[in-house]
Amino acid sequence: MAEETIFSKIIRKEIPADVVYQDDLVTAFRDINPRAPSHILIIPNKLIATVNDMEADDELTMGRMFTVAKKLAKEEGIDQDGYRLLVNCNAHGGQEVYHVHMHLVGGRPLGPMLIN
Repeated sequence: MAEETIFSKIIRKEIPADVVYQDDLVTAFRDINPRAPSHILIIPNKLIATVNDMEADDELTMGRMFTVAKKLAKEEGIDQDGYRLLVNCNAHGGQEVYHVHMHLVGGRPLGPMLIN
């Protein structure tokens, strides 16, 4: 099993965060270092370290992350102009916290996906 992360403490409300959504499967909160006007992290309440650690029984939770992203994008007013959903995996993918998380970013043109 993966080691507990700061995200686990946010889910349990042991440390403060600007939580914008929470249900039995996922929690969403504003990133403390936003890269765009809207930058929200959506995480499973179950600790899953990386995408490589997902199992078939996690599919409902992963699907919920996308439907919550859609809901929050609409609430943020970025659904029509567009937004980006990012999930990083391991060091080369840019993952910093080893608890699967989806970045919902938008509110301005985001530019290219990758810079060489």
